Amino acid sequence: MKTQKLLNALEEQIEALPEKIKSIAHSSFITLRFDQKLFHRKSHQLSECLFEIKQHFNQLKHAVITSRSEQVTFLTEKIITQIGAITRESATQTLREQESQHNQKEKTIDLYERLVQHEDYQCRLIAMINDREQKLDKQQSYVACQKLQQEIAALTGRLVRCRQALSLIERTIERYENQSIE
Repeated sequence: MKTQKLLNALEEQIEALPEKIKSIAHSSFITLRFDQKLFHRKSHQLSECLFEIKQHFNQLKHAVITSRSEQVTFLTEKIITQIGAITRESATQTLREQESQHNQKEKTIDLYERLVQHEDYQCRLIAMINDREQKLDKQQSYVACQKLQQEIAALTGRLVRCRQALSLIERTIERYENQSIE
């Protein structure tokens, strides 16, 4: 009689699991969430883990009927551990989502810092080019003029690359902002 009550309590916990994980049951995770010893299936979905728990429970009921006490003990411990793992995973899902959003915000902040830095580089390069052009207008020596023209050409090349980097950063920021809106 005591065994039947324990089986019923365990079955109630198993039946409550789909409700606990319904929002993430069929979501695919990038990495495996559980140790391979805990769940034999190498699935990236909690619904597959739930299926395995139900299989173990059916094996447990059969072991109780056939009076195999060692198998009953083993399966009971395994099922309880699996239920605990899925419950913890479900509980931490909101934390994982918040962490993901936080990481995305940090990336956006880093991009804005890079954007400001490159805008500063652009202003400094423009100022350096203007400075060299003013010196070139006042220069009378042929050798000095050539040197200033080479410097202007090099600075102009750096300015082009800087503007390309700025454009790339702006597009990346725009992409992140569009993703956060969706």
